[in-house]
Amino acid sequence: MTFVNSYEDPAYAHAYAQLDFVGTYLLVARDLPPLLAEHRTGPRALDFGCGAGRTSRLLRDLGFRVTGVDISAAMLELARRADPGGDYRLIADGEADPELPESDLVLSAWPFDNIPTWERKVGLLRAIRRCLAPGGRAVNIVSTPDIYINEWATFTTAAFPENRRAEVGDVVRIVTHGFPEPAEDILWTDAAWREAYRRAGLRVLETRRPLARGDEGIDWPSERSIPPWAIHVLEEDTCCC
Repeated sequence: MTFVNSYEDPAYAHAYAQLDFVGTYLLVARDLPPLLAEHRTGPRALDFGCGAGRTSRLLRDLGFRVTGVDISAAMLELARRADPGGDYRLIADGEADPELPESDLVLSAWPFDNIPTWERKVGLLRAIRRCLAPGGRAVNIVSTPDIYINEWATFTTAAFPENRRAEVGDVVRIVTHGFPEPAEDILWTDAAWREAYRRAGLRVLETRRPLARGDEGIDWPSERSIPPWAIHVLEEDTCCC
């Protein structure tokens, strides 16, 4: 299956820009602020793959001085419309080693789900490692393999039984309720992530897998027992670099 970046489609990008931290995304919005407070080492934050700026605005509201970067000029334009005072910058699509501003925190909220091949993933993770200030942290939010084979408050995968046969690096599909088309992601396991981090010179400090608690007032299809996301907290592995 040929991989297509769904966010290059204007209709999909516009729909994505309207998303808030509701439904399944609520689990990240709940767990991310205390996690960032625990690992905060300074005020400078880079939102890597910022898209329409949803997570950049979250970081700003938490008191960070934020720079957002993305490969999509259309998405950055949506970010600037929503946040005219924000700092949003374009990086070249396909650039495996972009120059990134020195940051105390680098947050990557789901962009790596859409980045194919070991080479590109590891190259971008190395760029993130190099831009970390001394003692800085990278936080990578990724979809778990389980998200592609279950039903969720915000997503459905019922139309794609072939996802169950997918292996690391394969294309998988998932539909966000109300969106015009399915998103195409790249399946990546926890073991594959840890190997990618090792190759990039990063070390996993902590992993959290948010679950619903049952008091949110939402009829959760899977979120109370199956984590849709993994949040990896990373630092430079000085033993390997």
